[in-house]
Amino acid sequence: MASASREHLDQGQQMNMFLNDFRAVIFDMDGLLLDTEKIAMSAFLESCKVYGYDPEIAIYLKCIGTNAPRTREILLEGYGEKFPFEEISKIWSQKYKKALFEDTIPLKPGVREILRTVKKSGLKMAVATSTKYSTAMEKLKKTELHSFFSVVVGGDQVKKSKPDPEIYLKVANLISEPAKHCLVFEDSDNGVLSAHRAGMQVIQIPDLKAPSSEISKLGHLTVSSFHAVQALIENKESLSGIKF
Repeated sequence: MASASREHLDQGQQMNMFLNDFRAVIFDMDGLLLDTEKIAMSAFLESCKVYGYDPEIAIYLKCIGTNAPRTREILLEGYGEKFPFEEISKIWSQKYKKALFEDTIPLKPGVREILRTVKKSGLKMAVATSTKYSTAMEKLKKTELHSFFSVVVGGDQVKKSKPDPEIYLKVANLISEPAKHCLVFEDSDNGVLSAHRAGMQVIQIPDLKAPSSEISKLGHLTVSSFHAVQALIENKESLSGIKF
């Protein structure tokens, strides 16, 4: 019998097909674990208005998943070389942190449940985020998620931003696991491409932006939330090849 095409596999079958023999799970942070991308975008759009720039959501969306230097490049490409990045970035950061740290940092649905499940499985757990390391740790501690992870790598700790694979390869090295045995959860296309280029298996949970057609062609699994992932894990028959 001819094997079924990926398009005709249900989600449980896709999980079983793609995610065999992994030993570590690596998570992005903003937009995946933390529901912070909407806050960041709102702060950016407000900051642009201060300097008389019309907010361009399409330009901003290209920045998702990138570190500060790459974000600067994207904004200058989009708005022009005269775009006052340093000035706007300062206001942006102030507005973002004020909105974020004066209240409870919101988590994405199902985050604590999936982290407990992975922790219970004994798999290694790490974070690979484009956010500056010190800020990332501040967020993880405030949300009490930091204790789940043995390794956290920030965007200021690598030379090249996502979609370059450097950050995921660095995490793999720090946790002493081959890339092929690492499972990555990402929300952004830049993050998915980074993990894919590192040779890792990826599950995408989109946040502000749906996967592009080019990213979808990579053949990775895309689900709506961690609740969907949890349901697949609990489906023992469909996940017989996955060691949770």
